[in-house]
Amino acid sequence: MKAAILSFLRNSAGEVSGEVLGKELGISRVSIWKHIVNLRQSGYIIGASPRGYRLLSAPDLLLGCEFPELGKKLHHFHSIDSTMDTARELIESGAEEGTVVVAESQNSGRGRLGREWFSPQGGIYFTLVLKPKIAPAYAPRLNMMASVAVAKTLRRLLGVDARLKWPNDVLIEGRKVCGILAEMGAEMDVVKYVTIGVGINANFSIARYGTKVASLRDLKGEKVSRKDIFNSVVKELLRQQSLLTKGELLEEWKGLSATLNREIRIETPGGEITGKAVDIDSNGALIIREKDGSLRTAIAGDCFHP
Repeated sequence: MKAAILSFLRNSAGEVSGEVLGKELGISRVSIWKHIVNLRQSGYIIGASPRGYRLLSAPDLLLGCEFPELGKKLHHFHSIDSTMDTARELIESGAEEGTVVVAESQNSGRGRLGREWFSPQGGIYFTLVLKPKIAPAYAPRLNMMASVAVAKTLRRLLGVDARLKWPNDVLIEGRKVCGILAEMGAEMDVVKYVTIGVGINANFSIARYGTKVASLRDLKGEKVSRKDIFNSVVKELLRQQSLLTKGELLEEWKGLSATLNREIRIETPGGEITGKAVDIDSNGALIIREKDGSLRTAIAGDCFHP
């Protein structure tokens, strides 16, 4: 209902009376007033006059009422330890496909291998719950799917040359702007659920952390719309899910790759691999040609672009 009220106010040239809102939405003027109060408490500046209500400004928050298509599937927190942990708790309570946990900041955000993910206010941090009907063998493609979704969104909305670094980073101008973490719950040959965590450096400065990382605000020289980016990435992830078992996903990743056809170094659990990245296999493993011409395959590891 709050989303419907916001839509009416945003699409109106002037004030909208409580009577008109109530009639259009099928609720009483008192109910309209209560929703207006709740919206104001959430940070919306809504003016009131004898002629009605007018939306003056909206908070830069990823609130559920901004994304009516997600409805009650969206769980918003101002601060949380980890969206991944909370999503897993919701799954244990019966969360359905498409559930999203989003936070304005994280106290214990994490990336691959349990590393800390810097999560101050102004970024985009969320975990999406999926329940794809795939075999566990396709699990390595989840990071590819998510990174493609993020890169395509940033390219379309911001006009930037977003590229992918194997296995799960999104780069702009060679600097990391997004990290992705995919985890899976499975039994034998059946995937029960997947959680895809996305962390995007959006509207804060991260320049002090060196030349390997960047925020969208630093790169664009102005703030970006977190709402548009979040909404578009979630939609793209839901769409890309249908490609998990298809070759089209691999081709999209290759077309956006910043890792292929260059000299790289990979630190794997079994040792270091150096050489030229020449391809990925059907499961998303990276194929490297070493100096002696032999081919090595990296299933997991940290990839470095010299």
